[in-house]
Amino acid sequence: MEVLEWIRSHALALPHLAIFALALAIIVGVPRLSRKLRLPAVVGLLLSGILIGPHVLGIFGENTPIADFFSELGKLLLMFFAGLEIYLALFRQARRKAITFGLFTTGTPLLLGTAVGLSFGYHTIAAVVLGSLLASHTLLGLPIIARLGETRLEPITVTVGATVMSDTLSLIVFAICASTFKSGFSASTLAVQLVEIAVFVPLILIGLSRLGAYILKKVENDEDSYFIVMLAILAVAAVLADSINLPGIVGAFLAGLALNAAVHDKPAKEKLEFFGNSLFIPSFFIVTGFLIDPWVFIRSILNNFALASAVILALLIGKWIAAEIVGRRFAYTRAERMTVWSLTLPQVAATLAAALVAYDTFDRAGQRLVDSQLLNVVLVLMLTTAILGPVLTEHFAPRMVRSSAAKESPLDRVA
Repeated sequence: MEVLEWIRSHALALPHLAIFALALAIIVGVPRLSRKLRLPAVVGLLLSGILIGPHVLGIFGENTPIADFFSELGKLLLMFFAGLEIYLALFRQARRKAITFGLFTTGTPLLLGTAVGLSFGYHTIAAVVLGSLLASHTLLGLPIIARLGETRLEPITVTVGATVMSDTLSLIVFAICASTFKSGFSASTLAVQLVEIAVFVPLILIGLSRLGAYILKKVENDEDSYFIVMLAILAVAAVLADSINLPGIVGAFLAGLALNAAVHDKPAKEKLEFFGNSLFIPSFFIVTGFLIDPWVFIRSILNNFALASAVILALLIGKWIAAEIVGRRFAYTRAERMTVWSLTLPQVAATLAAALVAYDTFDRAGQRLVDSQLLNVVLVLMLTTAILGPVLTEHFAPRMVRSSAAKESPLDRVA
């Protein structure tokens, strides 16, 4: 403990530029080290945040307004890019199947997660929020499919398309819960909220899509202006969401969907992604690590092992049921169904962003929507699935490729 106190006292005396340089060194070095250890970069950045955060080394001190701003912008950019990077063309190619799977892979974990929350004594809104966190997913395993050169196989197209449904629906459910929790439940308040959402979603997806495309068209020959306009649209969407008591991440995600087609293959989009992925999104994961007291975290998990296990099982079983039912309905092979299941397991981007928003959401009595115990469980879920999902995809995807080739070849079918 004396060593920690010595490091903390000297760290607080460091110039701001020295601390900034240290943060940049972490952002550059930790993902490389994580890859060598076969860990997702997100996991390494989170662990780094814990190490340098206020509960261990305390290098950044207790109050971190600049880091908090970087983190907030990183969180919004993370969701904005999630909307931008969804393959809408692939979604349209297999719209019916993607919608079917999207409803199943959203609804089943949502119901199971809600049931887990209720069975462990959480009130209804917190339980539904837990379910909504399990409903979305992050396609961490997609680069593995891309490496195999099989991103256009139907099961992959359907899975990518279903991501549009799962992320959008889970965020809408979460937004309704967060708003209801803050203002208190009443039929009239809920009705107003639903009307606001019914107006807001088309306003962003249709209105902002056309207006944004028009403005971006005017400045497409000026990359600097194009870059700034995209950031401005992100900020406007987040503020509009906040104005009707929706989390800013909902507006950011919908803004990404709205601009998806307009900014496709634009150099300024690539620069914004480079800018966000290089600095602000890693900052979000590092600052998230600041929230975690490792000793409390470990103690909390040991004391709530049953809850953590139940949440992880609810996700694994819920996503498996969805992949199995829909996969059998569409005559997918077992390898295809298991690959689809593995792709829908990782809970990183939307899950972590929404969990932190829920943790910072208070009701009129000052109670958190998600307490520290449940936040720790969500972090365990994230760490577990960020590792398990890609590992399973690495295992099942080559088998899927072979089974797909066999289905296409009459000679292989006879054999």
